[in-house]
Amino acid sequence: MKKTAVYPGTFDPITNGHLDVIRRGAEIFDNLIVLVAIRKEKHTLFNLEERLELVKCATKDIPNVQVATLDKLLVEYLKENKIRFVLRGLRAVSDFDYEFQMALTNSTLYPEMETVFVMSSRKYIFLSSSLVREIASYEGDVSGFVPGCVIKKLKKKVIR
Repeated sequence: MKKTAVYPGTFDPITNGHLDVIRRGAEIFDNLIVLVAIRKEKHTLFNLEERLELVKCATKDIPNVQVATLDKLLVEYLKENKIRFVLRGLRAVSDFDYEFQMALTNSTLYPEMETVFVMSSRKYIFLSSSLVREIASYEGDVSGFVPGCVIKKLKKKVIR
């Protein structure tokens, strides 16, 4: 039986840290669905369509990865699609606190669900989308932090 997992996130924008987790998750699971979340409480730099496009571009070389939109509670998506596994990346203790709370809440709502945590590679432990957006807003070099297809779009968005 094939194992499918989802990797949900806002991906505003997708970073090399996200890609690291995606590549490693794609080795663990037969199918990995990257879910680009609509987050009403977040004011994203890129709209949903742009974020979907960037994630698709960044993951196009990983054959068992698909990209979809998450516009509901994660557990509802999981139930509807008969998926039990959620992949999450951890960078620091602060990530663990939040992720642990989310995993416990989600497993209360959907007991069959399992969250699989992957530690960030040392190379990306500090990296976040908000840090990338800030560096780009000051026209700093983000080429080591994001996939190539993100750089041009990011520069267009943040030009003052």
